[in-house]
Amino acid sequence: MESSSVTMKNNESLESIEYLTRNADTIQKQVLSEILTRNAGVEYLQRHGLDGRTDIDSFNKFVPISTYEDIKPDINRIANGDKSPILCSHPISEFLTSSGTSGGERKLIPTIEEELDRKSFFCSLSMTLMNQCFPGLDNGKAMYFIFLKSESKTPGGLLARTALTNFYRSTLSRNSPSENELHSKYTSPNAAILCLDNYQSMYSQMLCGLCLHKEVVRVGASFSFTFIRAIQFLETNWSVLCNDIRTGTLNPAITDQLLRESVLTKILKPDPVLADFIDAECSKKSWKGIIRSLWPNTKCLEVVVTGTMSQYIPTLEYYSNGLPIVSSTYCSSECFAGVNLNPLCNPVDVLYTLIPTMAFFEFLPVQGSNMDGDTSSNVKATINEKEQNELVDLVDVELGVVYELVVTTYAGLYRYRVGDLLRVAAFKNKAPQFNFICRKNVALSIEADKTDESELQSAVQKAVTNHLTPLNANLVDYTAYADTSTTPGHYVIFWEYNVHNDGSKTTSQVVPSWVFEDCCLDIEESLSSVYRQYRVAVKSIGPLEMKIVERGTFNEVMDYAISLGASLSQYKTPRSLKLGPIVDLLNSKVVSNHFSPKCPTWAPSKYVT
Repeated sequence: MESSSVTMKNNESLESIEYLTRNADTIQKQVLSEILTRNAGVEYLQRHGLDGRTDIDSFNKFVPISTYEDIKPDINRIANGDKSPILCSHPISEFLTSSGTSGGERKLIPTIEEELDRKSFFCSLSMTLMNQCFPGLDNGKAMYFIFLKSESKTPGGLLARTALTNFYRSTLSRNSPSENELHSKYTSPNAAILCLDNYQSMYSQMLCGLCLHKEVVRVGASFSFTFIRAIQFLETNWSVLCNDIRTGTLNPAITDQLLRESVLTKILKPDPVLADFIDAECSKKSWKGIIRSLWPNTKCLEVVVTGTMSQYIPTLEYYSNGLPIVSSTYCSSECFAGVNLNPLCNPVDVLYTLIPTMAFFEFLPVQGSNMDGDTSSNVKATINEKEQNELVDLVDVELGVVYELVVTTYAGLYRYRVGDLLRVAAFKNKAPQFNFICRKNVALSIEADKTDESELQSAVQKAVTNHLTPLNANLVDYTAYADTSTTPGHYVIFWEYNVHNDGSKTTSQVVPSWVFEDCCLDIEESLSSVYRQYRVAVKSIGPLEMKIVERGTFNEVMDYAISLGASLSQYKTPRSLKLGPIVDLLNSKVVSNHFSPKCPTWAPSKYVT
């Protein structure tokens, strides 16, 4: 039963959501005015002729839309130690590094001290909605897999770290004495979360989650891939973990002394009964519903499953067997932006409501887009003055239209293109609710064709549903690249798949080669008419090729990305690749190749000039 203080906080947060959405237009004007007033004297705004003006008309007239390349010289000056008010009147406290895995270089995003308060308020809104849908979350613990990255410093001495690392380390230093836990509701002690060795951190977080399995009421991670990686880790290491639980001793591979002390003194005790239980569950041939089995009081699985992350939903459903899958928030390095007001919704129907106090939000229409339209060829890297005038405020967006998100933040980003495409699907009072579609400009292209990650995801999912699912198989992961070394060039898709069976048949017996050929054709049939025109009529695109890779290959791809500085918590499999080390790695793991057996259908009446 929830305490009266928790109930009061929840009610206050629900009232806040109602107020914020009813007054979104007024609040957005106040946010912009506040940002422009406090930053009236900064170089960036002076350079563009704003000259101290704080009204929205002047802002629209003088301040251009910007990309990271536009502000990179200013970022470099700050990073190199220039303390003058270049972007923000408040001192830049550190830089947040973007994940750098969806389709671009790692970026340095400025932040200021007060952002932590804004983010904490945002998280309180999200947690209130979770408590409303899942009563009792405050009475148990969360097994939430969190992996922090090492911090670096710029030449000027500013910290550069991921947004997740910033949030958790800042929360720890602000609110908790060192002997207390980072979040009293987590199964993992601080030392397990703060450990920078991914293996030791993963092992310890899983071990603590198993030891406290009856107290766990929710499980999750930042992204779907991270959580699936944790379950796969359990599949590989459960016998060793059971031995630790049975004997009350800790695997000698865990060498971090602070971590060992924390686990041994606070969590791990000899428990042969629990070890036998875990052994029995993990020894079963099928791991369907393993999350419910090992953590019987779990109410939900909290991970991001929007955009291309939706590809992991079948795998998550297999392991959770009916457990609600919740995408609770929409966040980026630039700002925490939206919350899911209906955590119990189907994971494919997630809507994010942007919170108007977090930043000033504008939206660039994706030309020709609609609820069913193709957006792949309509997102431009640069825009002209006329197109800039088409920017739409938060409360003026239109139902069904796809927009690119543009933000102005308290930390010094002005009309900055985040790079996310969002579709307006509904409204909560005056506040729009969005589907996350994809990142922009992540495309495959041979000729005039442009296939973005959303279109590719839809095509792949259709093929999986039609051909793998009936065979009790699922797609583990995929990526693609445009191979122009052949004549004609063609799309290449790397697939890793898994079969759920009783072991009586081999993988190749369950999924014969012709199935993958049919998948190739299905994918081609789902791509744009431009692709099919150049494939069928112009014949300048060759048959789509599918390369099946060994199980565990995409874990190796992630390990490679992490070795180059990517964060395990923020990692997202790149959906399109250029030739290079990752393609070489994938090619070294190929076990079979398959091609589309014939051309897809294409009607001459739809000829695109």
